[in-house]
Amino acid sequence: MPAADYDRRYVEAVLPDLQDYLLAAEIYWPIHGSARKDEPPFPQFTLGNLLIALQRLKAHRLPAAQTAEIERLHAQVDAVRGHWRVAWEKKAGREYSARLRLWRDYLEELREQPHQHADRFAYEVGRRATLVLLEGEAGKIEPAEVELLSGLDGLLRSLFVPGDFVWEEDLRAGFPAGVYWFLYGSIQIQST
Repeated sequence: MPAADYDRRYVEAVLPDLQDYLLAAEIYWPIHGSARKDEPPFPQFTLGNLLIALQRLKAHRLPAAQTAEIERLHAQVDAVRGHWRVAWEKKAGREYSARLRLWRDYLEELREQPHQHADRFAYEVGRRATLVLLEGEAGKIEPAEVELLSGLDGLLRSLFVPGDFVWEEDLRAGFPAGVYWFLYGSIQIQST
């Protein structure tokens, strides 16, 4: 997982385009900033990527000056969200659908070939965490999608062994186990 400074710079890079992004048809938007050369590239701009970056920033225990900066970024996002609430909800709902399909595809691969896909779990489960955040922002989730996610959670539980937090320990506070249960464990691989 990226460090707090990486997430902060990502949020700063996407904020100037947030209104245009919300009013556009695309779910994936190019980002006009770049990570440092020694870091992975910034992910594409999506509402989900913005929400997960903000959630990770909330999780970090930072000095007062950095905390004030993070609060300022949250306030800027909240202002745009409040002004363009309907567009925000529609975008969140569309991305929720897209990410749900990606999560389903991963879980199907994992079920069929756990030895080949279990090592990607800590990365891929970020999609499930993002679904939680998008669900809270979408105006309405279709009943078929609610049912699909419930079924996928059942599949995941059949492969899942509760255990340690899968991401860096300093993010734990932002992802409580009661909501993000899937971040607290690993995939059980049956020996053949």
